[in-house]
Amino acid sequence: MPRVVALSLLPLLLITLIAVGGAYLYWDTAVAWMQGILEASSLLQMLWGWLHGLGVDNLPVMLAPLLVLMLATPVVVIICVLAVAVLMVPAIVDLVGQRRFAQLQRKRGGTFFISVLWSLGSTIVALLALVVSMPLWLIPPLVLILPPLIWGWLTYRVMAFDALAEHASKPERQEIFKTHRLSLLVMGILTGFLGAAPAIVWASGVVFAAAFFVLVPVAIWIYTLVFAFSSLWFTHFCLAALQRLREQQGGDGSAHAPAIEANPIAPAAPALAGPDSPAQPHP
Repeated sequence: MPRVVALSLLPLLLITLIAVGGAYLYWDTAVAWMQGILEASSLLQMLWGWLHGLGVDNLPVMLAPLLVLMLATPVVVIICVLAVAVLMVPAIVDLVGQRRFAQLQRKRGGTFFISVLWSLGSTIVALLALVVSMPLWLIPPLVLILPPLIWGWLTYRVMAFDALAEHASKPERQEIFKTHRLSLLVMGILTGFLGAAPAIVWASGVVFAAAFFVLVPVAIWIYTLVFAFSSLWFTHFCLAALQRLREQQGGDGSAHAPAIEANPIAPAAPALAGPDSPAQPHP
């Protein structure tokens, strides 16, 4: 929808300013720092010498920008997730709620403050996982698997929570997370792999230096659209799951009321008259 695409422009502007500003202030310093590490490593000196014998020179100079980019990409992706969660998800949830779940009661089980704490806590865990797993990135297959898995876990945690914050109560949200945890995680992982695709465009900005300031914003916008899509996906899935949960619990999330045992309007049955009792008049 044009409205959703337009919503993605605000995170794009914010993230582009952060990325361009960071590159302007720290890019040369970061590349020089990485190049110094590559050239100072005693283990890598043997590799550089062997490659020099094959006619390959200045490999640290070529690798340093790519390695800095590899380190910066997860940070940009996480910022994209958080920016979409804060700037787009409330509008997307409201849009989907009005168009498909207009009759679904909004119990507001998650406030904005709780949502921020949840997102920050999940982000800290994801960053720690990225740092711990970095040595494994040197193994070629794992560098293509581990970061998307971590991004997918973070996407699932943030997007699913925000999708349910407005409509579900806390017990309902916990029940949906427990029941649909595997499905939500698979959705997050698929989104994580989709989020890895724009890295090709991002890396092209380093290879084609003349187009750097054009390709990088394009890559960031693709990131934003990917996570906007994931937000729509999680919102539709979670609200549908919430609707089914309430239908199972009695329509409004509460158990069915017990049946009335007696009719309070009906008159009580008259007592049977004994042989010495006076006759009872008809009511």
